[in-house]
Amino acid sequence: MARSRFPIEALGTARQPLGMSPTRFLRDYWQKRPLLVRGAFPHFTPPLLPDDLAGLACMDGALARLVMHDARRDRWRLRTGPFDDATFAGLPESDWTLLVQDVDKWDADTAALLRHFDFIPSWRLDDVMISYATDKGGVGAHVDQYDVFLLQGLGQRRWSIDTRVNPPTAFRDDVELKLLRKFNPTHAWTLDPGDMLYLPPGVPHDGVAVGECMTYSVGLRAPSQAEMLADIAHTLAEQVPDEQRYADPDLRPASAAGEIDAAAMARVMQALPWLRFDARGGKPRRIRAGTGLVQGIPVSSLRTWFGCFITRYRSAQAAVPRKRPVDRAALAGRLPQAVLERDAWSRFAWCRNGRGATLFAAGQAFDAPLAWAKLLAGQARRFDGRQLAALPQRARGVALLADLVDAGHLNVRHVGRAATWHTI
Repeated sequence: MARSRFPIEALGTARQPLGMSPTRFLRDYWQKRPLLVRGAFPHFTPPLLPDDLAGLACMDGALARLVMHDARRDRWRLRTGPFDDATFAGLPESDWTLLVQDVDKWDADTAALLRHFDFIPSWRLDDVMISYATDKGGVGAHVDQYDVFLLQGLGQRRWSIDTRVNPPTAFRDDVELKLLRKFNPTHAWTLDPGDMLYLPPGVPHDGVAVGECMTYSVGLRAPSQAEMLADIAHTLAEQVPDEQRYADPDLRPASAAGEIDAAAMARVMQALPWLRFDARGGKPRRIRAGTGLVQGIPVSSLRTWFGCFITRYRSAQAAVPRKRPVDRAALAGRLPQAVLERDAWSRFAWCRNGRGATLFAAGQAFDAPLAWAKLLAGQARRFDGRQLAALPQRARGVALLADLVDAGHLNVRHVGRAATWHTI
């Protein structure tokens, strides 16, 4: 069998804890592939013992969690700290894990571990999280969106990982934790004290204690693009004078009330000179460097954002959703006898979307037949059900009405002579 160019296991030495030079590690493994290093920290002496970690978890301000697993029923339970002595006294003998984050902020000896990672810019280092687990304890199979070095401190932990391209990452919907619905590991190792496993973002993994153990997790979190975009938008907004606003000195009479037309979108783009847009639509495309953002924002995405924003803008109150979803079959059958009213606080608008439309109501976007969007977002506030029932694409239109009623943006005031909406 041919030897892999990038072996997944390495042997650490006193001179090269990673089993290779930092340059080679960053070139071949960093954010690319996992690496198990045996003996990365030979004769490792943990700076904290389990009792020390439990004491820290009882302190105000400490970020501590307890994860308990009912193996027989495959049920998981999450508790957050701070805890007290009674909490630990009442725990079972196995199948639980204590996690404490930011231990390096509380303990200088733990913080000293970070000097071994000084080949990475210090601003990339986030924290040292320490986990103590009883036999069979763990947090379940999951995926992290950050780089992590998992250093075994005390005892043994069995790590399993999935190195396949595009592994399944759907989460279970029956637990508080973001655990994987499916996990099919390709590699598994038992780590001893001083062994270390590096995992780049997106690698499914699961660690299970073999007896009691402690693991030191050096996390190197990076902000998401969404977080950076939100922050820079906030920073830019603080620098823009209040008198600089969306403007429409070239406004012409509206051909359809409530429509966000192409001319309006052109003015929106003029009002956002810091951003670049791609009128071709679809996925963001790369544009010439040095001319603004690295990627152009599709105008379709901008249109959806603006429709939600402008119908939510300066709204003093929000519509109250229905406690019980509307009976859609009853709505369809009784629509000709119904009278519907828009909620006074819900501002409506619409824009064309292919052959159909997108209807915006108080910050929410709804797929809509074109005729229904035009009517509902027009000047009228009250709608005769007979008029609505006569519009084309009735089934889609009724589904839209039901969504709007459930969200509280539409109310039915009359159904027949004496019946009320709550009979539907």
